[in-house]
Amino acid sequence: MFTQGMRTSARDDWETPSNFFADLNAEFHFTLDVCATAKNKKCRNFFSRMKNGLAQQWRGTCWMNPPYGRAIGNWMKKAYEESQRGVTVVCLVPARTDTAWWHDYAMKGEIRFLRGRLYFSGGRRAPFPSAVVIFRPKGAPNV
Repeated sequence: MFTQGMRTSARDDWETPSNFFADLNAEFHFTLDVCATAKNKKCRNFFSRMKNGLAQQWRGTCWMNPPYGRAIGNWMKKAYEESQRGVTVVCLVPARTDTAWWHDYAMKGEIRFLRGRLYFSGGRRAPFPSAVVIFRPKGAPNV
């Protein structure tokens, strides 16, 4: 559950808007969606909750819109660690600059803050600011 000011969301699965994803996909050419469902997957290859992306080895160029609850730190840690193994991971996350996971992991990547609030699929406006965090393979230049 998220709380920002007086706003709360009981959901932690915010489906990525298709047009937003398409723009990033044109830049990165994703091969794997690391946390998805069959209904909201953005790539042909994906890990569902049953496959548990946290327990899998990631390959290629990965898209990650993680669950926005307490486990988000685990997902950001995994994304960073996979980048150190040679994988590019692009993450859509709430811009929670005051959290431990943000300082421990997000700040190690390239950060692109989004202007305004993102409208997720289904027309739900995010009650929080968002950012795209890009983890590139160790030694790869940030573009």
